[in-house]
Amino acid sequence: MKKISSVFYVSAILLLVAVIFGVIAPDRFEKATANVEAFITSGFGWYYLILVSVIVLFCLFLIFSPVGAIRLGKQGEMPEYSRPTWFAMLFSAGMGIGLVFWGAAEPLSHFASSPPLASPGTDAALKDSMRFTFFHWGIHAWAIYALVALCLAYFNFRKDEPGLISAALSPLLGKHSKGKIATLIDIIAVTATVIGVATTLGFGAAQINGGLAYLFGIPNKFYIQVIIIIIVTVLFLMSAWSGLSKGIKYLSNANMFLAVVLLLLVFIVGPGLLILNLFTDTIGEYLQNLIQMSFRIAPLKPERREWINNWTIFYWAWWISWSPFVGIFIARVSRGRTIREFLIGVLLLPTIVSFIWFTVFGTTAINVQQIGNIDLTQFATEEVLFAVFNEMPFTTLLSIVAIILIGTFFITSADSATFVLGMQTTYGSLTPPNRVKIIWGLMLSAMAAILLYSGGLQALQNALIVAAFPFSFVMIFMMISLYKALAREKKELGLGYRLKEKKTSTK
Repeated sequence: MKKISSVFYVSAILLLVAVIFGVIAPDRFEKATANVEAFITSGFGWYYLILVSVIVLFCLFLIFSPVGAIRLGKQGEMPEYSRPTWFAMLFSAGMGIGLVFWGAAEPLSHFASSPPLASPGTDAALKDSMRFTFFHWGIHAWAIYALVALCLAYFNFRKDEPGLISAALSPLLGKHSKGKIATLIDIIAVTATVIGVATTLGFGAAQINGGLAYLFGIPNKFYIQVIIIIIVTVLFLMSAWSGLSKGIKYLSNANMFLAVVLLLLVFIVGPGLLILNLFTDTIGEYLQNLIQMSFRIAPLKPERREWINNWTIFYWAWWISWSPFVGIFIARVSRGRTIREFLIGVLLLPTIVSFIWFTVFGTTAINVQQIGNIDLTQFATEEVLFAVFNEMPFTTLLSIVAIILIGTFFITSADSATFVLGMQTTYGSLTPPNRVKIIWGLMLSAMAAILLYSGGLQALQNALIVAAFPFSFVMIFMMISLYKALAREKKELGLGYRLKEKKTSTK
């Protein structure tokens, strides 16, 4: 029988109080989160930008460091999953619904509604729209995930520590690594995970509703979104019951298949040559302006600062709030890989796929807007993708595939989250009890529904930024802890700059 930790009870009570508050006083709940969100983004925007940039540099340093040869497991241990399955699992858990939700909507918004720099609808706005979308979904996002995942995998699989966020801070906490401070750290991680994943599930429910509304005239209302959440909750709980190797593995591979099918269909019937040209040009723009974008805070231009708060700071908070969940999950499926292979895989492969995805869907949406037969800016964010499909051949087919893909991403994300939350609240057990996973699954769905009820998409964004702030400090400690542990092991193994593991002599 797996023991349930105090982290479970305290986190569950705190989140239950939030759910009850959201039900009883949704307006006050939305106002409270909005006030805290405004305080954080206006006062600590600089902090988010610097922190995420430091995390990127830290990951790059480890890739080129001799410690990159250290294996996330015992010496000579081989990976549990093949590279294609590993990639599918980390990608499905790491981005999922967000790619489909924002794939057409974000580049279109940067081009036609609220450009970061240029005037709406201009060629400059078109180039900026793709460049900043790449920035938000590129290396910075995956570096956040990679740091947490690497720290957890290293301490769990190489140092035999439990798979807990607090355990990754053992070099700093010392004798307090199993005390009240550790419990507090794990509660912060669990709370951030629930709110981060619930927010994404809220996006997914809203977009499925938007697609059904656009296609079949089903009302785009809260009660419909609740029905969608209930149906998907039953499905992901069934998947969670089946276990990691079966449910999540098969669903992750199905996600990748459906995503590739949808991507190819849109590329084939969309403006293919323009997509290829913009992809090539934007890669160059992204690399040329990466440093400037990373530290852009616009201190003397309030309107541009507001854009940074609404987009860049929001995204950095989103990735941070998701990082305990995604980090633990990626760590769980990455055992046996070297630090170098792990970081290159996690940083580069999903980044490139995200760039391809946004170029295909974003360029297609902007092209539809430029043709002028329809103004896509009149649609709600969750309806934009389906409005784009309505202007293309195979409208119904594209829309149905997109809805199914959102649903499977929804299930995969929630399924993975129940496993991670179960693990975090049973002392790091790699096989948490089904009853614990079911409780967390129900909590995730309830939180998603409450956030939608209290303020829709804006409430979702507010909650994300609030939840991410305390965990950002935990990430700083994780970085320091990992550096100390790796520096010690580098010395013990005698690793030099030949970038290989030290081999024991057989003579």
